[in-house]
Amino acid sequence: MDRKIGILANSIELKDIIEGIYKEEVQNGKIIIDILDEDRINEQGLELEKKGVKAIIARSGGYHHTLGKVSVPVVNLKIYTQDILHAVMTAEQLNKKLVLVLSGYDEFDYDEWKSLIHTELIMEEYYTVEEIEGVVSKYKDVNDEIVIIGGGIPCSYAKTFNMDNVNINATEETIRDIVSRAWQIVDNLFNQKYKNNILNNVLDHIHDAVIAVDKNEKIIMFNERAEELFKKNKKNILYNKLKEVFPDLVFITNVLKNKKSIIDEIVHLKNLVVTANVILMEVDGQIEGVLCTFQDITKLQGLEKKIRYEMNKKGLTAKYKFDDIITNNPLMKRTLAKAVNIGMSDSTAMLYGESGTGKEMIAQSIHNISERNREPFVAINCAALTENLLESELFGYEEGAFTGARKGGKPGLFELAHGGTLFLDEINSVTINLQTKLLRVLEEKEVMRIGSDYVIPLDVRILAAANENLKDKIKEGSFRNDLFYRLSILELNIPPLRVRKEDIIPLFKNFLATFAKNNYIIEIDSQLENMLLSYSWPGNVRELRNSAERYVLLGELELEGDKFLDKNSNNIEEKNTTEDKYNNAEERPATDFCLDLKEIDKYVELKVIDMLEKQGMTKNDIAKVLGISRSSLWNKTNSNKDLSKK
Repeated sequence: MDRKIGILANSIELKDIIEGIYKEEVQNGKIIIDILDEDRINEQGLELEKKGVKAIIARSGGYHHTLGKVSVPVVNLKIYTQDILHAVMTAEQLNKKLVLVLSGYDEFDYDEWKSLIHTELIMEEYYTVEEIEGVVSKYKDVNDEIVIIGGGIPCSYAKTFNMDNVNINATEETIRDIVSRAWQIVDNLFNQKYKNNILNNVLDHIHDAVIAVDKNEKIIMFNERAEELFKKNKKNILYNKLKEVFPDLVFITNVLKNKKSIIDEIVHLKNLVVTANVILMEVDGQIEGVLCTFQDITKLQGLEKKIRYEMNKKGLTAKYKFDDIITNNPLMKRTLAKAVNIGMSDSTAMLYGESGTGKEMIAQSIHNISERNREPFVAINCAALTENLLESELFGYEEGAFTGARKGGKPGLFELAHGGTLFLDEINSVTINLQTKLLRVLEEKEVMRIGSDYVIPLDVRILAAANENLKDKIKEGSFRNDLFYRLSILELNIPPLRVRKEDIIPLFKNFLATFAKNNYIIEIDSQLENMLLSYSWPGNVRELRNSAERYVLLGELELEGDKFLDKNSNNIEEKNTTEDKYNNAEERPATDFCLDLKEIDKYVELKVIDMLEKQGMTKNDIAKVLGISRSSLWNKTNSNKDLSKK
């Protein structure tokens, strides 16, 4: 342990006294002494700290100018009354008037001690270093008549003005006491840092059992999980040598010797297979022990399986936030602002929008900005399931409720969403019969599993979505009026992509960047932009995303209509020209049906390889993408040269 301390001595005399008392400590660098300098007083403490001292001793003005400027403790070497009286009595021998210059922070009751002082004495106070020169210079015209008594800086100014001066030095007893106190503070801080380091390592690395060993290989921590794992009582373990108690754990002491931590190492013990982390514990740059955390792999695998099962269920987490939604369109911006307000409330909300407009993305964003954001987000597409299956998914069922029911039953989505949000997408597809059951759950805030005879209380926020107007469904008699009003406390209409022309190009570029390999940047020109902007996008953002993916993979943009764009030729061409040419079967030449499938495969291979090369990919990258070796790629490109010329 490094116990180095620094001392700011206010005079050469004090420095000499300290060196006389602590000669060995000064020589080996355990005590560093610096003489107080009025020009460097604000930096001297920092300079000592840079030299590695763990505490600084300073006196009077030096103490007050160092305190708060360094991160190590500063100990005050006080000017005691006996020190002042000793200096005064020394000065009296010069038979001159005495001027006692003290910091305003020093304590000396002159009235109490003046009976012992037989010479005229003038008291002067200062609070900053800058004041000292002015205080001393007041007496320069009578320099032959007075003696300055004070610390190092007042005495140095007295010398400048040719005045007699006497330093107020500390007694040997005072110096020993203050140095001892400084070392005690350093020791206490070291012990506190050491304990905090153990605690921090435990908090940062603990997963299961914990064993901490000091630099002498003695066990200093053995938690309850370690007792369970190793079947040992910590009363019989602590402060014993590790190798005497656990000879199988010699790898822990090896880390201490090799000074190299171990992370996630699988260790085979007698009756256990564990994963271990052994972390070096350092205090002030010195290794003081190791901390080892263990996990029982069998339990870990079971826990991982459970977590994976729970977290991988669709909708239990919401990954999208409003920041993920790209838009420059004023209408969409107003829609998102309204969605934010909906998220701040806890009321049921109805989202309207065509397929592919991003209703679930906005629903997830609403959940993530709400007070329920730490709770589950559960989503289901009501149109994707039959009535019976949807009912069992929503409400859950008990064991034996129907043929094929899972053993032990199954919680429904309402239960899984408890405390959070349930998103019912395409609710317009739900049957009247199931709508009645949904309405009861929303009204009563409780659910009953299929085959159960008891109700389960719920705290769930409902967000629903539809791709058609529910009021029209009410008129048709296919949607309940009361359920509509229960769902439509808040409403949000999401505009289709065709009215968001400003968003088409930014969204397309974002999708290109998402699908491009190796961060390859795909540029789009004005021809492609015009084609994107002139299209109506009936599939909305979902269709735009799919088109971007196809453009990255095949280099083609094919839209509904009669045109597509080939990225490699950069030409807009008519679609299905070959089909139109031979639309009449009688006009189609018989030779056109003689197709060699192998030649077609070779042509497609060459087309894909050529496209990837134009994207700037290397031969190694292309071979990796196609799942073949570089030599196979070379063979394909060379064997297909003739085909490419056709």
